[in-house]
Amino acid sequence: MTKTRTITVGVLALQGGVVEHLNLLRRATAHVQSPDSLRFTFAEVRTAPQLAQCDALIIPGGESTTMAIVARRLGLLDPLREFVKVQHKAVWGTCAGLVMLAEEAVATKQGGQEQIGGLDVRVLRNRYGTQMQSFVANLDLAFLGEGEEPFRAVFIRAPVVEEVISDGGSGSQKQAGKVEVLGVCQVPGQQTEGEGKGDIVAVRQGNVFGTSFHPELTDDVRIHVWWLGQVADALRHGRLAVDGV
Repeated sequence: MTKTRTITVGVLALQGGVVEHLNLLRRATAHVQSPDSLRFTFAEVRTAPQLAQCDALIIPGGESTTMAIVARRLGLLDPLREFVKVQHKAVWGTCAGLVMLAEEAVATKQGGQEQIGGLDVRVLRNRYGTQMQSFVANLDLAFLGEGEEPFRAVFIRAPVVEEVISDGGSGSQKQAGKVEVLGVCQVPGQQTEGEGKGDIVAVRQGNVFGTSFHPELTDDVRIHVWWLGQVADALRHGRLAVDGV
Protein backbone atom coordinates (compact mmCIF):
# COMPACT_ATOMS: atom_id res chain seq x y z
CA MET A 1 0.00 0.00 0.00
CA THR A 2 1.39 3.39 -1.02
CA LYS A 3 2.01 5.77 1.86
CA THR A 4 0.48 9.21 1.45
CA ARG A 5 3.05 11.96 1.86
CA THR A 6 1.87 15.30 3.20
CA ILE A 7 3.60 18.51 2.20
CA THR A 8 2.83 21.55 4.33
CA VAL A 9 3.10 24.81 2.43
CA GLY A 10 3.02 28.01 4.45
CA VAL A 11 2.24 31.56 3.41
CA LEU A 12 3.97 34.22 5.49
CA ALA A 13 0.99 36.09 6.94
CA LEU A 14 2.44 39.34 8.22
CA GLN A 15 0.98 41.59 5.54
CA GLY A 16 -0.02 41.50 1.87
CA GLY A 17 -1.69 39.00 -0.45
CA VAL A 18 -1.98 36.04 1.93
CA VAL A 19 -5.55 34.94 1.23
CA GLU A 20 -5.08 35.32 -2.52
CA HIS A 21 -2.08 32.96 -2.50
CA LEU A 22 -3.90 30.43 -0.34
CA ASN A 23 -6.89 30.43 -2.69
CA LEU A 24 -4.74 29.80 -5.77
CA LEU A 25 -2.69 27.14 -3.99
CA ARG A 26 -5.83 25.20 -3.14
CA ARG A 27 -7.05 25.44 -6.72
CA ALA A 28 -3.63 24.47 -8.06
CA THR A 29 -3.50 21.13 -6.25
CA ALA A 30 -6.06 19.70 -8.66
CA HIS A 31 -3.58 20.21 -11.51
CA VAL A 32 -0.31 19.02 -9.96
CA GLN A 33 0.96 15.99 -11.86
CA SER A 34 2.85 13.57 -9.61
CA PRO A 35 3.42 9.81 -9.75
CA ASP A 36 3.53 9.75 -5.94
CA SER A 37 0.69 9.75 -3.46
CA LEU A 38 1.01 13.32 -2.25
CA ARG A 39 -1.28 15.54 -0.21
CA PHE A 40 -0.75 19.27 0.20
CA THR A 41 -1.87 21.25 3.22
CA PHE A 42 -1.66 25.02 3.49
CA ALA A 43 -1.20 27.27 6.50
CA GLU A 44 -0.72 30.90 7.48
CA VAL A 45 2.64 31.51 9.15
CA ARG A 46 3.14 34.17 11.83
CA THR A 47 5.43 32.47 14.35
CA ALA A 48 8.67 30.50 14.36
CA PRO A 49 6.92 27.27 15.52
CA GLN A 50 4.45 27.58 12.63
CA LEU A 51 7.33 28.07 10.20
CA ALA A 52 9.07 24.99 11.59
CA GLN A 53 6.06 22.89 10.56
CA CYS A 54 6.38 23.95 6.91
CA ASP A 55 8.14 22.14 4.09
CA ALA A 56 7.83 25.08 1.70
CA LEU A 57 6.90 28.75 2.01
CA ILE A 58 5.50 31.66 0.00
CA ILE A 59 6.40 35.22 0.94
CA PRO A 60 3.62 37.32 -0.61
CA GLY A 61 3.48 40.78 -2.06
CA GLY A 62 2.92 43.72 0.25
CA GLU A 63 5.32 46.32 1.64
CA SER A 64 8.77 44.83 2.12
CA THR A 65 9.98 47.30 4.76
CA THR A 66 6.88 46.75 6.89
CA MET A 67 7.15 42.99 6.51
CA ALA A 68 10.80 43.02 7.59
CA ILE A 69 10.03 45.17 10.66
CA VAL A 70 7.15 42.92 11.73
CA ALA A 71 9.22 39.78 11.13
CA ARG A 72 11.99 41.19 13.33
CA ARG A 73 9.57 42.06 16.13
CA LEU A 74 8.08 38.56 16.01
CA GLY A 75 11.48 36.90 16.08
CA LEU A 76 11.02 35.49 12.60
CA LEU A 77 13.92 36.91 10.60
CA ASP A 78 16.57 34.48 11.78
CA PRO A 79 14.26 31.43 11.51
CA LEU A 80 13.38 32.55 7.97
CA ARG A 81 17.07 32.80 7.07
CA GLU A 82 17.63 29.34 8.51
CA PHE A 83 14.65 27.99 6.53
CA VAL A 84 15.93 29.43 3.24
CA LYS A 85 19.71 29.41 3.45
CA VAL A 86 20.62 26.56 5.79
CA GLN A 87 17.74 24.06 5.53
CA HIS A 88 17.36 24.95 1.82
CA LYS A 89 13.60 24.48 1.87
CA ALA A 90 11.55 25.62 -1.10
CA VAL A 91 10.51 29.27 -0.96
CA TRP A 92 8.80 31.61 -3.42
CA GLY A 93 8.66 35.38 -3.04
CA THR A 94 6.30 37.59 -5.03
CA CYS A 95 6.99 41.34 -5.37
CA ALA A 96 7.85 42.35 -1.78
CA GLY A 97 8.77 38.72 -1.18
CA LEU A 98 11.34 38.95 -3.98
CA VAL A 99 12.83 42.05 -2.33
CA MET A 100 13.16 40.21 0.99
CA LEU A 101 14.77 37.17 -0.63
CA ALA A 102 17.38 39.21 -2.50
CA GLU A 103 20.83 39.52 -0.96
CA GLU A 104 20.86 43.24 -1.81
CA ALA A 105 18.20 45.89 -2.46
CA VAL A 106 18.47 49.49 -3.63
CA ALA A 107 16.00 52.39 -3.49
CA THR A 108 14.98 51.25 -0.01
CA LYS A 109 13.41 53.59 2.51
CA GLN A 110 15.62 55.73 4.71
CA GLY A 111 17.71 53.49 6.95
CA GLY A 112 17.42 50.56 4.55
CA GLN A 113 15.78 47.28 5.44
CA GLU A 114 16.77 43.83 6.61
CA GLN A 115 16.88 41.03 4.06
CA ILE A 116 16.27 37.32 4.40
CA GLY A 117 18.49 36.66 1.41
CA GLY A 118 18.88 33.49 -0.59
CA LEU A 119 18.95 34.92 -4.11
CA ASP A 120 22.33 36.23 -5.21
CA VAL A 121 20.84 39.29 -6.89
CA ARG A 122 20.45 43.00 -6.31
CA VAL A 123 16.88 44.24 -6.74
CA LEU A 124 15.64 47.74 -7.51
CA ARG A 125 12.47 48.54 -5.56
CA ASN A 126 9.53 50.31 -7.20
CA ARG A 127 11.05 50.06 -10.68
CA TYR A 128 7.90 51.33 -12.38
CA GLY A 129 6.86 54.08 -10.00
CA THR A 130 3.85 54.50 -7.73
CA GLN A 131 0.73 52.39 -7.45
CA MET A 132 -0.88 54.70 -10.01
CA GLN A 133 1.61 53.36 -12.56
CA SER A 134 0.56 49.74 -12.05
CA PHE A 135 0.12 47.74 -15.24
CA VAL A 136 -0.50 44.29 -16.70
CA ALA A 137 1.91 42.73 -19.22
CA ASN A 138 2.00 39.52 -21.22
CA LEU A 139 5.05 37.45 -20.28
CA ASP A 140 6.41 34.50 -22.21
CA LEU A 141 7.43 32.09 -19.47
CA ALA A 142 9.14 29.08 -21.01
CA PHE A 143 9.19 27.18 -17.72
CA LEU A 144 5.39 26.81 -17.91
CA GLY A 145 5.81 24.49 -20.89
CA GLU A 146 6.08 24.56 -24.64
CA GLY A 147 3.17 26.18 -26.45
CA GLU A 148 1.69 27.78 -23.33
CA GLU A 149 -0.12 31.10 -23.70
CA PRO A 150 1.61 34.21 -22.29
CA PHE A 151 1.00 34.89 -18.60
CA ARG A 152 -0.93 38.09 -17.83
CA ALA A 153 1.30 39.45 -15.08
CA VAL A 154 0.15 42.17 -12.66
CA PHE A 155 2.85 44.70 -11.67
CA ILE A 156 2.14 46.94 -8.66
CA ARG A 157 5.07 49.06 -7.39
CA ALA A 158 7.14 46.17 -8.60
CA PRO A 159 10.83 45.55 -8.07
CA VAL A 160 13.09 44.14 -10.78
CA VAL A 161 16.36 42.25 -10.63
CA GLU A 162 18.96 44.90 -11.39
CA GLU A 163 21.98 42.59 -11.34
CA VAL A 164 23.11 39.06 -10.57
CA ILE A 165 25.83 39.68 -7.99
CA SER A 166 27.45 36.25 -7.62
CA ASP A 167 27.13 32.54 -8.42
CA GLY A 168 26.38 31.33 -4.93
CA GLY A 169 27.48 32.34 -1.47
CA SER A 170 30.03 30.71 0.76
CA GLY A 171 30.22 28.53 3.84
CA SER A 172 27.13 26.97 5.45
CA GLN A 173 24.80 29.40 3.66
CA LYS A 174 26.06 28.72 0.14
CA GLN A 175 23.22 28.65 -2.38
CA ALA A 176 22.91 25.71 -4.73
CA GLY A 177 23.69 26.61 -8.33
CA LYS A 178 23.61 29.78 -10.34
CA VAL A 179 20.81 32.30 -10.68
CA GLU A 180 18.51 31.35 -13.56
CA VAL A 181 16.58 34.10 -15.34
CA LEU A 182 13.07 32.72 -15.93
CA GLY A 183 11.16 35.81 -17.02
CA VAL A 184 11.81 39.18 -18.69
CA CYS A 185 9.42 42.10 -19.09
CA GLN A 186 9.71 44.68 -21.84
CA VAL A 187 9.86 48.08 -20.16
CA PRO A 188 6.61 50.03 -20.78
CA GLY A 189 7.18 52.94 -23.16
CA GLN A 190 10.79 52.00 -23.86
CA GLN A 191 12.15 50.29 -26.95
CA THR A 192 14.50 47.36 -26.38
CA GLU A 193 16.55 45.51 -28.92
CA GLY A 194 17.42 41.83 -29.07
CA GLU A 195 15.84 38.69 -27.71
CA GLY A 196 15.55 38.58 -23.92
CA LYS A 197 16.13 42.32 -23.48
CA GLY A 198 14.15 44.09 -20.81
CA ASP A 199 13.72 43.88 -17.04
CA ILE A 200 14.38 40.61 -15.21
CA VAL A 201 11.16 39.81 -13.36
CA ALA A 202 11.43 36.09 -12.52
CA VAL A 203 14.47 34.21 -11.21
CA ARG A 204 15.35 30.95 -9.52
CA GLN A 205 18.42 29.81 -7.62
CA GLY A 206 18.32 26.35 -6.13
CA ASN A 207 15.41 26.21 -3.69
CA VAL A 208 14.54 29.91 -4.07
CA PHE A 209 12.13 31.33 -6.67
CA GLY A 210 11.18 34.98 -7.04
CA THR A 211 8.78 36.99 -9.20
CA SER A 212 8.42 40.77 -9.45
CA PHE A 213 4.74 40.47 -10.28
CA HIS A 214 1.64 39.14 -8.51
CA PRO A 215 0.36 35.80 -9.89
CA GLU A 216 -1.96 35.61 -6.88
CA LEU A 217 -3.95 38.60 -8.18
CA THR A 218 -5.07 36.70 -11.28
CA ASP A 219 -7.24 33.65 -11.90
CA ASP A 220 -4.34 31.91 -13.65
CA VAL A 221 -3.06 29.00 -11.52
CA ARG A 222 -0.23 27.93 -13.85
CA ILE A 223 2.69 29.35 -11.87
CA HIS A 224 1.29 27.97 -8.61
CA VAL A 225 0.86 24.58 -10.28
CA TRP A 226 4.43 24.70 -11.60
CA TRP A 227 5.87 25.69 -8.22
CA LEU A 228 4.00 22.98 -6.31
CA GLY A 229 5.31 20.54 -8.90
CA GLN A 230 8.84 21.76 -8.16
CA VAL A 231 8.27 21.18 -4.44
CA ALA A 232 6.97 17.66 -5.14
CA ASP A 233 9.93 16.97 -7.42
CA ALA A 234 12.34 18.05 -4.67
CA LEU A 235 10.67 15.50 -2.39
CA ARG A 236 11.03 12.71 -4.93
CA HIS A 237 14.73 13.43 -5.32
CA GLY A 238 15.42 13.57 -1.59
CA ARG A 239 15.85 17.33 -1.39
CA LEU A 240 12.84 17.82 0.88
CA ALA A 241 12.13 15.78 4.01
CA VAL A 242 8.42 15.15 4.48
CA ASP A 243 6.76 12.94 7.11
CA GLY A 244 10.15 11.56 8.03
CA VAL A 245 10.61 9.98 4.59
